[in-house]
Amino acid sequence: MIEKFTSYSFTGLFKNKSIQNFIFLITIQASNIVITLISMPILIQSIGLDQFGLVNLSLSVIILANIVVGFGYNLSGPREVALYQNDKESLSHIVSNIVFSKVLMALLATIGIIVAVFGLNMFKEYQWILLFSVLLLFSEATLPLWFFQGMEKMKLISIANVFSKLLYLLGIVLFIHSPHQAKWVNFIMGGAGLGINVLLLLFIHYQLEIKFYKPRFVQLFASLKDNGLLFLSNIASHISVNGGLIVLSFFSVAEVLGMFSLAERVSMVLRMFPSMVIHSVYPNATKLFQNDLHNFITYVKKVSFFSLGISLTISFSVFFLAPFIIQLLAKKELVESTSYLRLLAFIPFLASLNIVNVVIFLAKGQNNLLFKSSWMMGIFMVSTSVYLTSQYGAIGLCFALLSTEIVVFLICCALNWIYNKELILNFLTKSSRNES
Repeated sequence: MIEKFTSYSFTGLFKNKSIQNFIFLITIQASNIVITLISMPILIQSIGLDQFGLVNLSLSVIILANIVVGFGYNLSGPREVALYQNDKESLSHIVSNIVFSKVLMALLATIGIIVAVFGLNMFKEYQWILLFSVLLLFSEATLPLWFFQGMEKMKLISIANVFSKLLYLLGIVLFIHSPHQAKWVNFIMGGAGLGINVLLLLFIHYQLEIKFYKPRFVQLFASLKDNGLLFLSNIASHISVNGGLIVLSFFSVAEVLGMFSLAERVSMVLRMFPSMVIHSVYPNATKLFQNDLHNFITYVKKVSFFSLGISLTISFSVFFLAPFIIQLLAKKELVESTSYLRLLAFIPFLASLNIVNVVIFLAKGQNNLLFKSSWMMGIFMVSTSVYLTSQYGAIGLCFALLSTEIVVFLICCALNWIYNKELILNFLTKSSRNES
């Protein structure tokens, strides 16, 4: 095992642009973690644990609505940009179509939330918090992360993300001082993100000379149609990852929601690690798959090996440090939150098991397999979480989320064996040769 580890060249990895993408995406994630660690105790002291739970519940609803806004462009966008890196005219049309499509979907999602609140009287406990949170939809719509991923120039957007989070932190320190101001928390986050994103789009236009065209309806429709399966896959994936708090809200009081959301907020941040790995490497993996299968297999195996090692370290660290983390965030000992976090700590590692499967699907353009696996995952998560939460409360939900990661890994393994058997055998054959 040691020989296998030392055989990998760290210097060689860092020279690869997709690995540089990964490093900058991790920088983004690290800044999110730091700001979360700083902001959570401030918010809990300012608005109270009950309102903190409702703010996070609103954020969970917005995250689900952001699936509509993203519409699969977080996966298709980087690939399209990567293929036309040196063609500014094509890039201009790609950027225009994606940005206008996402803004249109943000408008539709906002209308949907307004109808749900005022027309159907939904989200009774946190209606105004949710309404003030819709600015986050437009922040997501204007976020050009997919563009910089495809261009393999992540430095600027990583710096912009840090600055955006610092603006958010400054905002809650200056303006959030009492429970009745809870509705402004997500509004400040959305405003900070939207402002920085507009500046990034101006940079793309003026410095990179990318034009913004007014796309025709036919072009928007064709773009949305092409992303249909990715959109549906993202719906199921986001429900599986972020829907737990919504399920818990039907069976628990606000205090339990607050204690669970405290632990879930940490796990959600950590759960982004395998997602960031996939997003950073798959454009390059796609090129390698088309041009050099041997290097594709070697590359994906290296990425998977390092990711599993890092995620396992993270999971065990969070497990043992859970009491300290909860006390640091809540400024007091919360036994229930500690128990939840110790269970949820292993989600990043379990999710990392599936990196190879998902990269293969993306590299081969098998959106249908992503669709199948995501929806089977979503159905399992919803049914299991509803049953276990109704029977055992928040602890049952924790076990439902853990089992979901295991089941989706097995599902993807089965799909790869059925549809990509020859490629999987190449992976296994190469492994056997390396070990011998």
